[in-house]
Amino acid sequence: MERQTEMDLTGKVAIITGASRGVGRQSALDFARRGARVVLAARTVDTSDTLPGSLGETMQEIEAFGGAALPVQTDLASEADLKKLVAAAVDRFGGVDILVNNAAATNGPIWSTRFLDLSREDWLYQFDVNVHAPFTLIQLVVPIMEKRGGGRIINLSTGSGEVFRMPEEPRKLDAVGEFSLAVPGYYSSKRALDRLGNCLAPELARKNIFIIGLHPGLVATELVAIRVREAGLDDSVAVSMTVPARMIVYFSACENPAEYTGRLFWAERELADMAIPLDGIAQPFVNTGSTPAA
Repeated sequence: MERQTEMDLTGKVAIITGASRGVGRQSALDFARRGARVVLAARTVDTSDTLPGSLGETMQEIEAFGGAALPVQTDLASEADLKKLVAAAVDRFGGVDILVNNAAATNGPIWSTRFLDLSREDWLYQFDVNVHAPFTLIQLVVPIMEKRGGGRIINLSTGSGEVFRMPEEPRKLDAVGEFSLAVPGYYSSKRALDRLGNCLAPELARKNIFIIGLHPGLVATELVAIRVREAGLDDSVAVSMTVPARMIVYFSACENPAEYTGRLFWAERELADMAIPLDGIAQPFVNTGSTPAA
């Protein structure tokens, strides 16, 4: 692929789920630096002793350089909260142009729970957050985007998706050391999200709305730092949060998104192949709290 010209995002309205930390937070900062107005969605509003990052901290970062943002406490498993989120974006900023479905159910014991020990409740919760929330948000924002002339939807995927461009996918690792990678609810739900984007792309394209899947790779987020430290793993292969955040911005601003719609991309590879620079666009978030960033 060849790198496209990127359009001005000044005044565009972007909803970003999972914006309290990680790739969501970095993306929110990068959109705001480009002049977009960002609606920040997550459950964590205030600083917590148990998890790094909060909507309040993301908001403060954006306000510090004069950006415009609106934090909205949102439980992605709640349909009422999802409706409240979109309504808040419309009430405050007049509409929605970009939706970034970044949030995922990654906390708790899911990374150590094998299939036969996985409860139906935990299985359904993975699908509620990872698939059903994006489904509902897409339904809510599409009419709004269509009235505004079009829009972009970016779905964050995972390495379980068809992203490697090989005749057969690499065999899924069961574990790295003592750290389990057998997470059936997470990977199955993310695969369903990928297919949802594939299926919706033709219909949405007729409305000038384009939906793109992005595999961020192993990213040096705050939560990865915690897991690496606890499991004694090597984090040298983890990429900076600026890499997937930059690709989210690129796909939201590129001149001809029809080339990409309905497809799944790998952030690190696409950034390198298209020689997309990080400088001047994505500035990394530095965690100054008690929990060290990777």
